[in-house]
This record gives sequence, structure tokens and C-alpha cells, in this order.
Amino acid sequence: MPFLTELIAACRDEVTLHGADISVTGMTADSRQVSPGMLFAAIPGVKLDGAKFIAQAKEKGAAAVLAQNPHPELPTLVSNNIRRSVAEMARACYPQMPEYIMAVTGTNGKTSVADFYRQLWEVKHRAASIGTLGLLGVPAALEAQFPAVNTSPDPILLAQMLQAIAQHKIEHVAMEASSHGLHQHRLDGVPIDTAVFTNLTQDHLDYHGDMEQYFLAKARLFTDFPLSHAVINADDANGQRLQALVPHLSTMTYGVRGKTCRLFKVEPVVEGLAVHLSLHGEIFEDIIPLYGRFQMHNIAAALCAVVAQGMPVANALQGIAHLQGVSGRMERVALHPNAAPMFIDYAHTPDALEQVLTSLRAHCTNHLHVVFGCGGDRDTTKRALMGSVAEKLADNIIITDDNPRTENAAGIRAQILAGIKEKRVTQIPDRREAIRAAVHQLSEDDILVVAGKGHEAYQIIGDQTYDFNDKAELLEAVKTL
Repeated sequence: MPFLTELIAACRDEVTLHGADISVTGMTADSRQVSPGMLFAAIPGVKLDGAKFIAQAKEKGAAAVLAQNPHPELPTLVSNNIRRSVAEMARACYPQMPEYIMAVTGTNGKTSVADFYRQLWEVKHRAASIGTLGLLGVPAALEAQFPAVNTSPDPILLAQMLQAIAQHKIEHVAMEASSHGLHQHRLDGVPIDTAVFTNLTQDHLDYHGDMEQYFLAKARLFTDFPLSHAVINADDANGQRLQALVPHLSTMTYGVRGKTCRLFKVEPVVEGLAVHLSLHGEIFEDIIPLYGRFQMHNIAAALCAVVAQGMPVANALQGIAHLQGVSGRMERVALHPNAAPMFIDYAHTPDALEQVLTSLRAHCTNHLHVVFGCGGDRDTTKRALMGSVAEKLADNIIITDDNPRTENAAGIRAQILAGIKEKRVTQIPDRREAIRAAVHQLSEDDILVVAGKGHEAYQIIGDQTYDFNDKAELLEAVKTL
């Protein structure tokens, strides 16, 4: 394992060594995970300061510390940008990396783009993805070793994951890059060669403050990493702005206005979507069994990314036929006995909810039903906007609880209802009861979508986490019909 001076050499920011230059056995930012010989990274956090846990780390055998100030009893690496230093040092501690790494950022679509990228490569190669759904495309034992925690894992865990993936001879990896992760430098040690931008709509303003800061956090993926390729949504105004920031990069664009992957037609049909597109001038025209026009933007982004990394265009287009829907993303879960379909989706922003409802409206010949809520301890300004979107696009609305966390759940629902001025809305706090009520309302040719949680298998109420899964609840509700 590396010496402290080797870790310093991996950093762009000034880092100074106070004490002996020793070798370390690894590193961690969690004092509970310290083992003898490790470097403990005392990261200053939003809620907790890692410096408060140095004594605990020392008791467990930490051999050195990365901190803002020298420690009197341990060799100390002092950095004025600890978060970035942690990421770069993690790369030095766990240096093996897959040959091709794609990172995707944006408000909506990250999970789908990463998953479609993995599926396209898996037609002929081994590939993996890291993000909201966890670590996919790897042996079961490795997947269990790295369970899903955050969209963008902490930098040490991320480096460990990437090294383990490389050791399993997997060369292609897609990563979701959240705005939090980019702002907190979690990905700064990763040799990303291709970056993808999906879109930017309102979310996470409780953290970033305003849309400009939110955009700048996303833009870091394109301006602060030594990329070879950029893939950008040409139909998004912020995507056009982003293009102007990266004139030095080999840039591919996708969408209705895309030059690399142009979407000529995306029409809802009974079987899914009738699609006509071109990729580098080669044409694809067929029906794919996925729902929601926005899915084609996600597929187009993935097509550009794999081609940027060397996949022949013909192979990429052939791979479309193998694509399956992503867990919890416009996923058709069940059919009512009268054949009304029921979906779940992760949509938890105004734009995402609008896309889902607009897309399903195109398939619906009767009433469109939606069940949703909003998460607590998160951006409050989007709640009324989501209510307004639901009123505009759905025929029947049930407002329920999402993950209220430590907020008053009734207050969250009231903020959603503030955006609904007229009718067609019922308030059922218990999410299980809300789903069951919606299922029992369905008539022939109706469509139901339960939005907000998608793949999640839990509900957070107060400081407690309970088992809860929208898909399972829908299936159970159908049994009661």
C-alpha cells in the first residue's frame, strides 16, 4: 500500500505532511470501519465533523489522519480541500480501474441511461453500472458486498467498487453522478472518459440554493474532469449552454435536435413505442416494448455513449432490440382483471411527473389515475408544482405520503394540495391504503401510475425505516379484486 508522500503526489491541491512518512493499509472516512494501519479521513460534513472521530479512529488502530489541522499524536496530511483530496487519495490506494468509465448527470434519466448503457454493452461484453439501483452486472457476491447507499457513493467506497469491478475483468462501467456527489468531489479521483448530460429541472434546491448553483454542480462533470467525450441532450436549454462550455471536447448530441443521434419519430402504440431514429446517419425504425417518449432520450444518450467508447454503430442499433425496462422506471407491474394497466415510476420532481403523465396519457383512452406524495426534509418549493402538474394531466389524483422523514406528513400533503385548485383529488395518508383505493377505482381502459418511489423497498417515517415497496403493494392490491 502507498506511503503518505505517494498520496500527496496524487492530489491537485496543496497537501502537507506533518509527521513521519509511513505506508498505510487503506483508508476510510468512517471511524467505525477503521482497521490497524489505515488512514482515517476526517471529512468536515454538513451535519458532522469528522475531526470529532479522530480519537475513536486512533483507538481502532488508525496509523495516520487526513485533516484540516495537524494531530499531535498521528502523522497528519493537512489539506485545504479535504473532500477532493480524499477522492484523489482513494484512487491512489485502490488504483485498478475499468478501462472505460461513463458518468451520467442530470435531474432525470440518470438511472435509465446508466442501465441502458450497461445492457447495450452486455450484448457482447461484460459491463456494470453504479447508482441508485446499486451495483449491477457483477457476480452476486460482489453486488452484495456493495449494497446501494447513495446515487454517487462516497469516494473511498467508489474507488473500492471500481477496483473490485476491474479485478473481475469488467471493462465498461456506467456511473450516475448526482449533483451532491459532484459538488462534494466524490468522483474526483475517477478516470471518467465519457460524460453524459440528460436535462436540468427543479430539484435539490434545499441543498444548492438556486438553479444556477444546481447547474454549476452538474457542469463540473464536464469542466473539471479530463474527458475524451461529452454526450449532451440537444433538446434541453441547459444542454445547449453546456455545449458552449466544452468546445475542446469531442461532443455528441442527441434528441429531436441531436446531430449524432436524431429522434425523428417516437409515437405511443399498444405495444410500446414506434421509433424512427438515426445514429451517425444509420437508420433504426421499429417498435420497442417500452412506455414513455422520454425513454427514447435515455436510450439515445446511451447509444451515443457506447459509440463514443468504440462500439460499432450497427452493433449499437442492434442492441436496442435487447433493451429491457429499468426497475421502477415506467415499469408496468400488473393488469386489472378489466385489463387496465398499472405502473410504478420514480418520478419525484415536477418535470419527471409531467413526463410520466404526459407519456401515459398518450396510451390512455379513458381515465388516468396517479398516486403520489413528496419526500420530507427535501426541496419544499416543488410540492405545489407537482400538485399543479397532476391536476393538469391526471383525471383522478390520490395524494399520499412518500418518505416524510422528520417533517409533518400532513404539512407536506397540504403543500402539494396548494397547487391543486379544483377537483379530482383525494387525500389518503397511508400509502398502502392509497394504492389499494386507486386499484379498486380502475375501469376498463384506465391507467394507474404510482409515482415517487419506483424501485425503493422502504418508507422513512420520522427516524424509522420500514419495509415498503410500491410494486409489491400493487400486486397485493390486485389480489383483493
